[in-house]
Amino acid sequence: MRPYPTPTAAITIRYIFRRTWRGRAIVSAVRGYGAGCSDHLHRREFHTVAIIGNSDLDIFRLSLGGNPFGWTADEKTSFEILDSFAEAGANFIDTSDSYTASAPGNSGGESETIIGKWITDRGLQNDIVVATKVGSHPDFKGLKADNIAAAAEASLQRLQTDCIDLYYAHFDDPQTPLEETLEAFNALVVAGKVRYLGISNYSPDRVREWLRITEENGYAAPIALQPHYNLVHRKSYEPELAQIATDNNISVFPYFALASGFLTGKYKTRADIEGSSRERLTAGYFSDAGLDVVAELATIAQAHDSEISTVALAWLLTRPGITAPIASVSRPEQLPALLDAPNLVLSSNELDTLERVSAAVGA
Repeated sequence: MRPYPTPTAAITIRYIFRRTWRGRAIVSAVRGYGAGCSDHLHRREFHTVAIIGNSDLDIFRLSLGGNPFGWTADEKTSFEILDSFAEAGANFIDTSDSYTASAPGNSGGESETIIGKWITDRGLQNDIVVATKVGSHPDFKGLKADNIAAAAEASLQRLQTDCIDLYYAHFDDPQTPLEETLEAFNALVVAGKVRYLGISNYSPDRVREWLRITEENGYAAPIALQPHYNLVHRKSYEPELAQIATDNNISVFPYFALASGFLTGKYKTRADIEGSSRERLTAGYFSDAGLDVVAELATIAQAHDSEISTVALAWLLTRPGITAPIASVSRPEQLPALLDAPNLVLSSNELDTLERVSAAVGA
């Protein structure tokens, strides 16, 4: 296996556990910086590693969202974030071919391009697991067979790889027969261009239909599900999708895990987000019940000498089917709070309190 690079600091490898994955060495490491950096921030324990579904993909139980790359984080800052993430022993990055087409001057694929360039530059092709998505890029809208094939080729080029680790259908495409979509996805797996498949933003009924078609045709089964799910937004996952995932050994990776920053405690009132890039995404959370959730998170965080965001992510890791929440940062110094979540153990009383205030939100 290629030696682990040291792009920003001398790295002491505390412990490495390896698995063989299709002839490649996969490393999930407990790594710490060299002199001058705190082990508290960077040492990782064994129980923070999980396997996705019935695959052989070992991942750290926090997925780094790639949506800021090329948007709120330029290439240099994105590289710094990614360096810090890898140096902490984490290895799972989530992106999409559409990130970040909505940003001024962008056309889509900027996040994949930055991630692919970083992985190649650092020589981490054997260490990093990347999930990306299809169906939302401005040039490749929808999930028709030819569109999936063309979009996959474009993603492979941007990521500078010959195989995508985990490939999601980003959104359901009701105008395209699901049979056509799944045949196209399966063809990518058979061709060796995609290892595993995932489903994002599908209703319970459509996930069931996906599973039925997969079984009837002997197609590659999905191993991952990506719903919108957090302490102030629960009904789109609970209870139906949670049960489907559990029954079918599908790993769940909730996006908006921190409610677009609302569950960090950064925003106290609506006025705090006016003019922010997050305004549209967070405005709906500013109810009395939503703010009560943040207040309880702050109380629990103080008791653990932790951060509000750490507690919010730790709660997600206690929920049925959740393998790793997806969370993003726009600056490297925001990472430690996220990376500490898999090691934070919440008491039954704390979980009961969060259940009570979360239920009051009703979303």
